[in-house]
Amino acid sequence: MIKNQIDVITLGCSKNLVDSEKLMKLLEENGYTLRHNPDKVNGEIVVINTCGFIGDAKEESINMILEVCDLKRKRRVRKVFVMGCLSERYMAELGEEIPQVDKYYGKFDWVQLIKDLAPSTSPEGKLMDVAEPVSIMQGELKGVSLLDRVQTTPQHYAYVKISEGCDRTCAYCAIPIITGHHVSRPMEEIVEEVRLLVSRGVTEIQLIAQDLTYYGVDLYKKQSIAELVERISDVEGVKWIRLHYGYPTHFPMDLLRVMRERDNVCKYLDIALQHVSTDVLKRMRRNINKEETVALLRTIRREVPGIYLRTTLMVGFPGETDEEFEELVHFVKEMRFERMGAFAYSEEEGTYAAGHYEDDIEDEVKQTRLDRLMRIQQRIAEEVSAASIGQTMQVLIDREEGNYYVGRTQYDSPEVDPEVLLFKEDNDVEIGQYYMVEITAADEFDLYGKVK
Repeated sequence: MIKNQIDVITLGCSKNLVDSEKLMKLLEENGYTLRHNPDKVNGEIVVINTCGFIGDAKEESINMILEVCDLKRKRRVRKVFVMGCLSERYMAELGEEIPQVDKYYGKFDWVQLIKDLAPSTSPEGKLMDVAEPVSIMQGELKGVSLLDRVQTTPQHYAYVKISEGCDRTCAYCAIPIITGHHVSRPMEEIVEEVRLLVSRGVTEIQLIAQDLTYYGVDLYKKQSIAELVERISDVEGVKWIRLHYGYPTHFPMDLLRVMRERDNVCKYLDIALQHVSTDVLKRMRRNINKEETVALLRTIRREVPGIYLRTTLMVGFPGETDEEFEELVHFVKEMRFERMGAFAYSEEEGTYAAGHYEDDIEDEVKQTRLDRLMRIQQRIAEEVSAASIGQTMQVLIDREEGNYYVGRTQYDSPEVDPEVLLFKEDNDVEIGQYYMVEITAADEFDLYGKVK
């Protein structure tokens, strides 16, 4: 093990990643050497930031905890600390089941973690004065601004979390149980963070929240996402702004004008729909029906020509009949989402669904439905990619990989969407720069192109 080194392991979504990056900055200011998601864990201390959203995520988090605890048993790690969503929700149970962990923390117990790591010294040689923040979302730790972070993404893009928590009451979702009510960050603070990131070379801002479209209701008494995006768009040096995790009910239509008018707002929207059957949506407590859903999607496509829509759908929700599933299949075929993911329902304790519905769809049926839906979407995605051949698109170069430079268009989010591959021998490009690229070919997952 390497003394005074902390290996931070982040599981789950990009919101968790932002939490890890900001925690790492606090640890760095306290004199520690940090590594994020190392290929080989060899730090003296390991901090695991867990995910607790659905069953598969919980299993991944628990397996990681057990794996690192085994390294501790073998004396390759001295201390193991666990934080994040899973720990927030199941702290007592985890402590009983996996007592080898030195301590469990909630999602934002960063101050206590740093105190428990003491005595540690700052680069100046004295213990840093760490005070309790008024609010992790809207405050500062004494000596360190919560706007700052240790950036783990490539230098040219970063995730910016604009709010925490959720006020929706979806029947299946445990997020409000874990994170609490929706809390927006002030616009001025978010814009200041964007300016700081841009000063360090970031040109693409990935705006994220559990519910992006609810932003501002608590602070400004109205949905304010459109104004926030405009203000970020005005920051010099911001070339792309990407929007993640919108909610369809009471969608803020003024956001569409901003997306249409602002060149640096990507024509890309991640909006989770979950289902289309009115009866299923009612059981899910989504407060929207089929007609409203279809009308919203048609309005979005009309108001923002050329937009790419990403959505997430769920199969196997309690009571989903064959007819309701077929309704979902027809919806996917008709709407032709450029990007789509899907998952099978898993019962989460404490949710409305767990307390009021029987999980009555067999796992085999859920998987069959999921596989069929994704096969349909795969064909649609292939057709969307094939339609790009011959077009010239702006591409941001993310990295080198083998014989290729790998980039993305404005229609592609990192890690989850298709990429654009440029053969090295035919293209002279730099990481983090934007180029006009002619798309020359496409396969199941990626596009291929050449700089014009």
